Amino acid sequence: MSAVRILRIAAGAEAATLAVLLANLLTVHARPVTSLAGPLHGTAYLVVIAAAWQTTTAAGARWYALVPGIGGLLALRRLRETPAPPTTSGNQEE
Repeated sequence: MSAVRILRIAAGAEAATLAVLLANLLTVHARPVTSLAGPLHGTAYLVVIAAAWQTTTAAGARWYALVPGIGGLLALRRLRETPAPPTTSGNQEE
């Protein structure tokens, strides 16, 4: 699985678990929901940071990944805006 795909999955999980935590906080504040979604959110946040660091050398995307909650989505947007570096092949014509 590529690092970009891992970043996409983790960014979605990070945003979704944040939404669940905030909805729970604003409504019934059920302790089991917090106990489940909290560690999932933290794990997704760490995976976003690791995947962003491995995916790109674009400094902006790496630093955006550090923003809690929506950093993964910001890093993905930055990756889309950054042009891909040219690829080189072993067979170059002179």
